[in-house]
Amino acid sequence: MALLKGKIALVTGAGSGIGRETAMLLAKEGAIVVLTGRRLDPLREVADLIERKKGTAVARSLDIESRQAIFDTVKSVEEAVGPIDILVNNAGSASKVLNARFISEEEWNSTINVNLTAVFNLTQAVLPGMLAREDGTIITVSSLAVVNPNLLGGVAYGAAKAGVKNFMTFLHNTYRNQGIRSTTILPGETNTPIMDNRARPPLKEERAVMMDPLEVARAITLCASLGKSAVIPELHICPVHMRDTSADIETARWVGAPADTPDMPKKK
Repeated sequence: MALLKGKIALVTGAGSGIGRETAMLLAKEGAIVVLTGRRLDPLREVADLIERKKGTAVARSLDIESRQAIFDTVKSVEEAVGPIDILVNNAGSASKVLNARFISEEEWNSTINVNLTAVFNLTQAVLPGMLAREDGTIITVSSLAVVNPNLLGGVAYGAAKAGVKNFMTFLHNTYRNQGIRSTTILPGETNTPIMDNRARPPLKEERAVMMDPLEVARAITLCASLGKSAVIPELHICPVHMRDTSADIETARWVGAPADTPDMPKKK
């Protein structure tokens, strides 16, 4: 049974990881999926996979740090494809410098823009249409860094993901009686390409105990495909195995530190 037949879903960061798997599952449930991301080639690859499985997908490049680009893209999609029924805010990034002591204002702002401000802008772009129809679903991928902020994700990433959780709860409390379902997904460590950018990229055996992005995508699809009478405001999903991250955290502590930082451990 195609639970989302005829629905139009826009997914950010759809070229890889959680976004890719989510797009595939939404299409499998009958949704017309609009794939967005910075690079068009990976999006086209995902669209091709969806279409080979008899689904429908449209690839659009999108710089989510640009409010104008977001509004232009949403308008273009609504004109060419139709009104957006489901928005999945999945795109995200972490800063290179993770310690509040050393991060620059520029890197802080960029991380906040991608993980929080872009969600606000995307929501503001689709919300009027959803409210006019009294029907719409907004799902945002936050992080368990919200409940356990530390150097693993970093100061800016944790703050942005906490802010976006608050924003999504605001949407839920404010618009639920107008037919809008707002959901925050809080995943733990997931084996996606973003792990390559960690201060200490996890080893193969460490990645093996992380969640597969498909599991997070299943959670997103569940929230998107519930009947109109039900909503999951918040969902935590984490690996069964809790790995030792002490080495990761210690490495992250000193990224971006000036060479003459007095308390920095000497290299052996």
